[in-house]
Amino acid sequence: MVSRVLGLVRDMLLAARLGAGPVADAFFVALQFPNLFRRIFAEGAFNAAFVPLYAGRLEEHGADEAGRFAREVLSVLTTSVLLIVVIAQLVMPWLMFALGPGFIEDPDLFAFAVLLTQITMPYLLCMSIAAMLSGALNSHERFAAAAAAPILLNIVLISLLTWGQGPYGTLAWLLCIGVTFAGVLQVIWLVLAARRAGVKLGFAAPRLTPAVKRLLVLGVPGAAAAGVTHINQLVASSIATLQEGARSWIYYADRLYQLPLGVIGIAMGVALLPALTKRLRAGAPEEANAGVNRALEISFALTLPAAAALIVIAELIVAGLFERGAFGPEDRVNTSIAVMLYAAGLPAFVMIKVFSPGFFAREDTVTPMKFAAISVAVNLVVGVVLFFGPMKFAGLALATSLAGWLNAILLAGTLMRRGQYQIDRRLADRLPRILGAVAVMAACIWALDQNARPGLEHVASTLLPGLLATPAALVVVVSAGVGVYGAAALALGALRPSELVAALRRPPPPAPASQASD
Repeated sequence: MVSRVLGLVRDMLLAARLGAGPVADAFFVALQFPNLFRRIFAEGAFNAAFVPLYAGRLEEHGADEAGRFAREVLSVLTTSVLLIVVIAQLVMPWLMFALGPGFIEDPDLFAFAVLLTQITMPYLLCMSIAAMLSGALNSHERFAAAAAAPILLNIVLISLLTWGQGPYGTLAWLLCIGVTFAGVLQVIWLVLAARRAGVKLGFAAPRLTPAVKRLLVLGVPGAAAAGVTHINQLVASSIATLQEGARSWIYYADRLYQLPLGVIGIAMGVALLPALTKRLRAGAPEEANAGVNRALEISFALTLPAAAALIVIAELIVAGLFERGAFGPEDRVNTSIAVMLYAAGLPAFVMIKVFSPGFFAREDTVTPMKFAAISVAVNLVVGVVLFFGPMKFAGLALATSLAGWLNAILLAGTLMRRGQYQIDRRLADRLPRILGAVAVMAACIWALDQNARPGLEHVASTLLPGLLATPAALVVVVSAGVGVYGAAALALGALRPSELVAALRRPPPPAPASQASD
């Protein structure tokens, strides 16, 4: 939560300092390319493949064997990613034709985007190492250090945005340097955390041992499957550069729906994968199924109200967070449209994060990869048709949400058909109650936005500086929404305080299959 909130502060400063012009578009392309590879190649591959293999060795053979496996993987990973970074640096002028086709007509902007992306590429190497360390820490049930690492990136960028001087181009250049510097800081942070957790680190001569080969077999399709949302986002972002400002509108909208997705969906998936792996290895499929249902229940209870708010009061949210400095009224309207369309897919994006571990924990990464490929194809075709039709950039956001729902339905349907997941009675009972509470909340915040917002802004402007009037109104409306949703959820029986408290307690490890049968 701290990381995402600081990320939101960072994006508010980015909107004020860079706005949504050509320089901002180039910076966001430079930021997204290494981020995409980090999420797909590093985080995706290791959450999908490394964690079950490492956790299995830790559970069955102990820390020494798990440490040996980690050293083998670290050596091969570092060598491979370093090679990718070097090649990408050399061919970046050609890669930019795909990443930023809208920059081609402006040679200076094109060259600037190439330079910025070359500066940020070493971040990929740092994040690949960080992803492996995070996977090992998660397998030891140490989640906080890995989740906190991105805070360092946000602190560095916030510092540069607050005190950095110079024109737009100079600021973008400094921010890219800050991204790579923050990557180094994150690696140092996680190395220290891993040592405290007893993870045995070190480098060896890179060799394709049987264990590493198994990781690659699982990791390549797993990387594609786990990173499907980000692949779809890259497709949308690349096409968006053909419309000036659209790349930036897409970025700011993406950051807003990524806030609940990161706090809830991604965190839930990260915690769920090692838990499912251990329960399945212990021969407790019923406990694994219950874990998925509880993950969905908590995710829906927290995600659905967020999605509803992003749809119902999108313009107030964008205005309160971003509309100042270089970010003007046109940017507010267009970003709000993208926010609403992305929010429609937010529940699906969270479901993908919850259902995917059901495959990964069983060392099946091929099936999610197939569904990811279908999702990417649908996103590309629908996005191109809508973008070059009447919807322009809005069509890209809609295509991403549609592709997300398709992927979520395929994942859930396959698990059910295989008998590996079924909705239990508690989830079937709670979901309508959650939807009822969300409807009450949505009606409340819509009424406040339509009827009370002018008065709230007027009162706030008499007490606060003018620029803070809309943010203050946003805080009041959101706070009212949180209160109404909480009250409605309790009244309808969607949530129970005792269950929330119980969910925060560390559960005992499952009994081995032999003991369970005895």
